[in-house]
Amino acid sequence: MGTIKRGFLNAFRNSIRTISIVFILAVSISMALVMLMSLKTVQAKIDNVKSSIGNIVTVSPAGVRGFEGGGELLTDQKASDISAIPNVASVTKTLSDRLRKNGSTIPTGGPQSQNNTIANNTTNLDSSISPGSFGNRQRANENGGSTSLGTFSVPIMLTGVSDLSSVTGLSSLGISKFDILSGNKIDSNSSDNLAMIGTALAAKNNLSVGSTFLAYGQTITVTGIFDAGSEFANATIVMPIKTVQNLSGQAGAINTVIVEVNSIDNVSAVQTAIKDKLGSTVDVSSQQDASNQAIAPLQNIKNISFYSLVGALVAGSIIIFLTMVMIVRERRREIGVLKAIGASNFIIATQFTVESLVLTLISSVVGMILGLALSNPILSVLVNNAVSSNQTTAGGGTGRQLLRLGAGFGNSAGNALRNLHTNVGAEIILYGLGAAVLVAILGSAIPAFIISKIRPAEVLRSE
Repeated sequence: MGTIKRGFLNAFRNSIRTISIVFILAVSISMALVMLMSLKTVQAKIDNVKSSIGNIVTVSPAGVRGFEGGGELLTDQKASDISAIPNVASVTKTLSDRLRKNGSTIPTGGPQSQNNTIANNTTNLDSSISPGSFGNRQRANENGGSTSLGTFSVPIMLTGVSDLSSVTGLSSLGISKFDILSGNKIDSNSSDNLAMIGTALAAKNNLSVGSTFLAYGQTITVTGIFDAGSEFANATIVMPIKTVQNLSGQAGAINTVIVEVNSIDNVSAVQTAIKDKLGSTVDVSSQQDASNQAIAPLQNIKNISFYSLVGALVAGSIIIFLTMVMIVRERRREIGVLKAIGASNFIIATQFTVESLVLTLISSVVGMILGLALSNPILSVLVNNAVSSNQTTAGGGTGRQLLRLGAGFGNSAGNALRNLHTNVGAEIILYGLGAAVLVAILGSAIPAFIISKIRPAEVLRSE
């Protein structure tokens, strides 16, 4: 106990030196803490990005692109086959159709036969999108180039979805968010005639929750109004996929399967497995390249944080090492006297190690306070530098693109960079204290060896 007490008191024998050492060492420890927090924050974000951005594989019928091309639609069975592939986290099925304005000619009777239902992909709703020059040109192209046409209404996009737990299944519509402004989400497993409509379409047709409209000759009830983030998406209708399959006479048909893979690392393997299982009947694509671009600046920040952490720990060890060497040299006579009266090398080394620990722990407290204050500002600088570096290497465009990538997947690459904030928990504090103790022990190791080489007779004789 006396050895520990002497070591503690020795740390304050020279107040000026103590203050100087504590200040310098605190700066080193604060940088180590900042880099440690940055490293853990960035690693967590990388893991999050890998599991949510770029881990989407889109499967569509071969030859089909939206409402262009030709080919055979996918089936529920093929979606089930995809679900059984290893590393597939979830599968979202979609079936899209276009509803055309048909005014009062829409049948209002009971259920239609399949042939009549297919012919009646009409609605009494007015599209909220003006045709403009682009829409009129497309219509003319569909009608042999004729421009002498009557009133034209842009078709209303209808999408049946099997899962509304995220916007993943709606990404093909360019939907970057899915906020319910009134009412509730539909039950995506239902087969009832229920629908959610975008804000623009609702405003155009004076619809609210509980209102009804006609589609395929059937009455559809509005259960929710949503904001999907774009004019096009807010002019659409979302229904359960079973309802769309039934109303459009396409039982079991699917035009897109959105596959969520459990990690970006497994995307290539899942793509290959899908192609092997379904063959040439499908086209398979992914956002892996976009995700890799999103991860690149995060990886740069991680590397900088790691090397800076190592540098800060080494600097702290050198500081405490030089300090203890200087103290040992100053106290050679005192060490010689202690040895002469019977003190062992272990007891004397322990005394100096305690002194080193006291200085380091005091510095750690100051360093942690400083580190907590500087962690987010320094991380911001690292993020800005990472973005600037990507802008430079990609002609100024990549950095800005990274802030927009993955908008349809619920967790964008932009968020991956913008929303980086360090969090301090008990684990970080324990890591910090552990690093401080490590610095103190490493810094005291060689001075302890020097102590063991001091001979009392030589020291006293030189005095």
